[in-house]
Amino acid sequence: MKKISLIVAFFSLIFSGFSQQSYYNDVDLNLTGSALKNALSTKITQTHTNFLKYTPDIWTASKITDANPNNTDEVILIYGWEAGNDQDDTNDRTRSNSLQDNGSNGSFVWNREHVYPQSLGTPNITTSTIPGQDAHSLRPVDKPTNSSRGNKRFAEGSGNSGVSNNGWYPGDEWKGDVARMMMYMYVRYDAICLPTNVGIGDSSLTQDAMIDLFLKWNVDDPVSAIEVARNEYHENTNNSAAQGNRNPFIDNPYLATIIWGGNDNAEDLWGISSDDDVAPSQPDNVTASNQTTTSIDIEWNPSEDNVGVTGYSIYIDNVLVFQTTNSSFQLIELTPDTQYAIEIEARDLANNKSEKSIVLNSSTTVDTSAPLAPTNITGSNISGTAFKINWNLADDDTAATGYKVFVNTELIASTADLFYTLTGLTVSTTYSITVSAKDAADNESEQSAPVNITTTDGSSNGINELFFSEYVEGGGYNKAIEIVNLTSSAVDLTGYSIKKQSNGGGDWIDELALNSGSVESITTGDVFVVINSLADSQELNNQADLIHPNSSPINWNGNDAVGLFKNGVLIDIVGVLGETAKNFADMTLRRMANVSEPNTTYSRSEWDEFPKDNVEDIGSHTSTLSTSAIAFESFKMFPNPTNGNRVYFSVT
Repeated sequence: MKKISLIVAFFSLIFSGFSQQSYYNDVDLNLTGSALKNALSTKITQTHTNFLKYTPDIWTASKITDANPNNTDEVILIYGWEAGNDQDDTNDRTRSNSLQDNGSNGSFVWNREHVYPQSLGTPNITTSTIPGQDAHSLRPVDKPTNSSRGNKRFAEGSGNSGVSNNGWYPGDEWKGDVARMMMYMYVRYDAICLPTNVGIGDSSLTQDAMIDLFLKWNVDDPVSAIEVARNEYHENTNNSAAQGNRNPFIDNPYLATIIWGGNDNAEDLWGISSDDDVAPSQPDNVTASNQTTTSIDIEWNPSEDNVGVTGYSIYIDNVLVFQTTNSSFQLIELTPDTQYAIEIEARDLANNKSEKSIVLNSSTTVDTSAPLAPTNITGSNISGTAFKINWNLADDDTAATGYKVFVNTELIASTADLFYTLTGLTVSTTYSITVSAKDAADNESEQSAPVNITTTDGSSNGINELFFSEYVEGGGYNKAIEIVNLTSSAVDLTGYSIKKQSNGGGDWIDELALNSGSVESITTGDVFVVINSLADSQELNNQADLIHPNSSPINWNGNDAVGLFKNGVLIDIVGVLGETAKNFADMTLRRMANVSEPNTTYSRSEWDEFPKDNVEDIGSHTSTLSTSAIAFESFKMFPNPTNGNRVYFSVT
């Protein structure tokens, strides 16, 4: 009876009105923007005094805080919407609290959803770390639904929960809950739990990594009774599985508006803004300076307000493009020789908005600077009649938009790519190759230093370089990379190495030489497998040619581009440079059988995707190369009879 009374008391709060909780008495709620965010971060961190165990504490807390008020022997399941009357269990909104997942293969059970997925943390969060045990981001969920969501980033949608817009829509009932949980995790754990990692949205209109998607959901879906119940329980450390802190954005969603702004005001449960309906004064004296081909500096006189100005919105050609708390800003990534209409709008604590400033027209300068000549011209996929030319992106003050390819000083082709394939060539012939770059203003660079490339005599298979054939980003430390040799001869690994770009930013780091182990070359048709030393997959360990200690670069987590280098030059890549989202987490990628050469620009069309920890093909690679020019004098198959699902061939 005590438990039932507690639940009823929690939910009665919804109907008795809201006021500022005493929990915030020592927080200066007159602060705005980052200052208020930092103050709330200090509060919820200092009062997070009871660090729960994932097991059993989260089970215990969930059965109380997420209890169904109509039947406290049930828990309410996030993402659910149906009362259990149809044949589909996965859409149920409630479930008996006794049906918690005990590790069996049962499907009609509930488990604990990390609403901020563990693999999207920076670095990964686990159930043995504080973020991975934080009850404010853990909710009961149907087990198959938990698997369906996986680590998909949240995305816009409508109606019930499910896959939407290349992400996961939590459902109309749950999107506000999700938004406020993500806000809490960001304020509590900062860069470990970035909103940009967990949601598909735009952060350019905030001063940090908060995205417009969560601000919108916070407005669209008001605080629910279950959210209030969770907050009340976890503040009170007399409760057996309470943390001691609260989620401020449940107590007052309007705090998000004060910190990050947004197109619309969130619900103000404390009446902070109710007495202020006076808009700030119109920003004036907007001026532009330091115009370049791609940027313009602007500044203006600060607006005045009866309470206080909290920020400014910057419009270009009547489109909101930036927000700032300063009275100056640098507009970047503009187009050369283009006029822009610039307006400034001020807002205050209550999100009252001023009239826009008088339009200021300002133009970027004309681009007269040519790009630098392309570098690192190389040849690949060389045959008797064709080869592929590759080069690095040319540097330019704006951006190189195209390239010209010259053969023996004669212009042969123009392309926007960083490669070009020449065909119709003569066997055993040397060609002098140069490349020039141009920008959008048709400024053209000098031609690159010439590189001589010789076609083969026509007898080889035309492949002359190693490339990645499999990428494993599995559970725990199951990280591996496979490299295949499809050339016509053994390849010495001297000069070959692997590097990574950490968390989608910075330079290539932590070079690992491939010949640093006992294997110094790859025979033709064979593969070379590098694994993390703590990998517990037996298959990975069985196939490993090089075992690297649990450190970079063999410790990627889904947003680390991995590069294959030859003599310090990138020749192949898995992942996208500069991409912070963990789009390559919890999966295995295998190069398609028709790919026969490396690529310095990642192309998803070259890879097949498999579930996490699928490593059944590690240690071998399938290729659909033509064998029409190969004659076999003898052919053996062994063992005979075959053993299991593998058969081996020997040809001479």
